[in-house]
Amino acid sequence: MQGNLPPEAQEKIEQLQDLQETAQQVAVQKQEAESSLTEAENALEELEEIDEDTQMYRKVGELLVETGYDQAEEDLDDKVDSLEIRLETLEKQEDRVQDQFESLQGELEDLLGGGGGMGGPAGPGGPGAGGA
Repeated sequence: MQGNLPPEAQEKIEQLQDLQETAQQVAVQKQEAESSLTEAENALEELEEIDEDTQMYRKVGELLVETGYDQAEEDLDDKVDSLEIRLETLEKQEDRVQDQFESLQGELEDLLGGGGGMGGPAGPGGPGAGGA
């Protein structure tokens, strides 16, 4: 099917496929970061509910190491801050990839004569729907 396309169009299709793969990877990383952030925020909330004299441990690899309340709170605060920055970075990356994808898709449509293909503006509810 792609054998009939001009080389430039084939190249753009390959770039679109690469961008789609990148978008999937970013989405997985974002989901993992969101999950870790929620977990850290929940731990921080729980920490606020316990007595500061309570004996606590933190996981270091396969070991549990005793830690103090202040250190546990500081570690969780740092983790939350770090994950929020990571999530923000991933969201920006996700937006950039989406913009690149849409731009490349437009270039490919122009190359192929634009318009009448599947999912184009003619299709109701498609990505090109919505009007002026």
